[in-house]
Amino acid sequence: SAQIADLQQKLLDADNGDRAKQRWDSIATILEAKCALKYLLGELVSSKVQESKLQSSLEQGKATCSDMQKMLMEERNHVAELETEFQNQLVVKEQQHQEKV
Repeated sequence: SAQIADLQQKLLDADNGDRAKQRWDSIATILEAKCALKYLLGELVSSKVQESKLQSSLEQGKATCSDMQKMLMEERNHVAELETEFQNQLVVKEQQHQEKV
C-alpha cells in the first residue's frame, strides 16, 4: 500500500511537471507569448501588492506590541511604587500602634 501510494504521488508530480512544460510548449505565437507574459506580470504585481500589505501589517503589529510592552513596564513600575508606598504606610501605622500600646 505504501509503495502504491508513493508511485501514485510520483505519477501526479510528473504529470504536473509535464503539464507546465506542455503549457509553455503550446505557446506558438508572439500574441500568445504576450498574453502569457501579461498574465504573469499581473500575477507578479498582485503578489507584490499582497506582500507589501502583509509587510505593513507586520510592522504595525510589531509597533503595537512594542507600545504594549512599554505600557506593561510602566504599569509594573507604578504597581511597584504603590507597593513600596503601601509598605511604608504599613510600617508607620504599625509603629504608631506600638507607641499607643
